[in-house]
Amino acid sequence: MSIFLDSELTATERSDAARFRVIPVPLERTVSYGSGTATGPEAIIEASNELERLCQGHEPCAAGIFTEKSLDCTGALPDIMESLAQRTEAAVCAGSIPVTLGGEHSLTYGAVTGVARALGKPLGIVQIDAHADLRVAYQGEKHSHASVMHLLAEDGVRLAQFGVRALCQQEVDSRVKHGVFHHDAEDLVTHGFHKVDLPEDFPEHVYVSFDVDGLDPSLMPATGTPVPGGLGYYQALHLVEHALGGRRCVGFDVVELAPDGNTAWDFTAAQIVYRLMAACL
Repeated sequence: MSIFLDSELTATERSDAARFRVIPVPLERTVSYGSGTATGPEAIIEASNELERLCQGHEPCAAGIFTEKSLDCTGALPDIMESLAQRTEAAVCAGSIPVTLGGEHSLTYGAVTGVARALGKPLGIVQIDAHADLRVAYQGEKHSHASVMHLLAEDGVRLAQFGVRALCQQEVDSRVKHGVFHHDAEDLVTHGFHKVDLPEDFPEHVYVSFDVDGLDPSLMPATGTPVPGGLGYYQALHLVEHALGGRRCVGFDVVELAPDGNTAWDFTAAQIVYRLMAACL
């Protein structure tokens, strides 16, 4: 079994009592343009072996990183979502932070559902993404990558979206209906914003969903639906880190990597995962 940061971890740091539990989810069922997300988790884990332990003046791995076996992504999508929810729920109940590696963005529904069940408290999502993912359904599938945030908003989860630059009228209307907090890419990029305060009533417990297509394609072309005008690498991370200030990160995912043979993009995704671990400490 492949292990995240295997080259650096001590025996103690890789135990199942680790602070972080990595859950690979090679899901590729509703992709609508480019393909390849099924190989994303393995590529991220492989690239993680080239990371340095030190990040932001800390060694997140010292808190422990345990890599679980990959989720079985065969079968009906609702069943896959429930299987993932059971994994993330168990991680939170054990005092760990679930780190889900995708795989397509639809998986976030299962991951967040499990975290919410374990917490039993209001939960907010900080989303980095080129797309709002607020369609009621897409190509007849309600568990589509383009509908995942609609499902979560309907479940009462608060949303804060950063970097969106491709959305339809249905999604604009949904933002109004569900009170979605958002700062879209053109405003963020053209003004160079790296910090945006969340509303005061945004939940204390936060789940971060980082779709790599939130980055500009010049920085991350290895994704199924690249959109020009995206966020910078540090800009995206700073937005998340600032949003977490005074709040508690209870889980996160990094999704939509579609490896294309250039390991630079795999390494970028792995570095994002490790940087988000640092932001959780």
